[in-house]
Amino acid sequence: MYLHFETERLNIRPIQINDAIFLFELMNSEGWLRFIGDRKIRTVESAKTYIQNALAKSNFFYNVFSLKATNEPVGLVTLIQRDTLPHPDIGFAQLPQYEGNGYAFEAASAYLKRLRENRIENIIAITKPDNHHSIKLLTKLGLTFTNSQQNGHEENSIYQLK
Repeated sequence: MYLHFETERLNIRPIQINDAIFLFELMNSEGWLRFIGDRKIRTVESAKTYIQNALAKSNFFYNVFSLKATNEPVGLVTLIQRDTLPHPDIGFAQLPQYEGNGYAFEAASAYLKRLRENRIENIIAITKPDNHHSIKLLTKLGLTFTNSQQNGHEENSIYQLK
């Protein structure tokens, strides 16, 4: 679900085409490539195309969170209803230079609160078993490990909001 709201330090809004430079940087960061996967975004133009494609899908919701003080985008909080999963999947990512400031938790917890207010309560998250930062944040958000799932040659851990 696309939402537009504020938290104490962040603005959260739907992704826009003019976020292409930010998305290009985020999707080519070490953490994204290692834990989310290479989406082959090699140019700002390909980032624009990626955003256009995401906006055209009724089951993909990419929300940018930016600093209130500067309006600089620092991360994403997403909700994706995958064909292979029974419930929507919440995700988050942020630029490495902003890690450790609590921004991802602030954005994701506020987003989850609004999803619940809109009666979206069965929410899962997928992460790699060695993504310790993500697992720590997921458990802090109230999600618990339910099972592992093979996806081709990769193993994913599934967490669910209880």
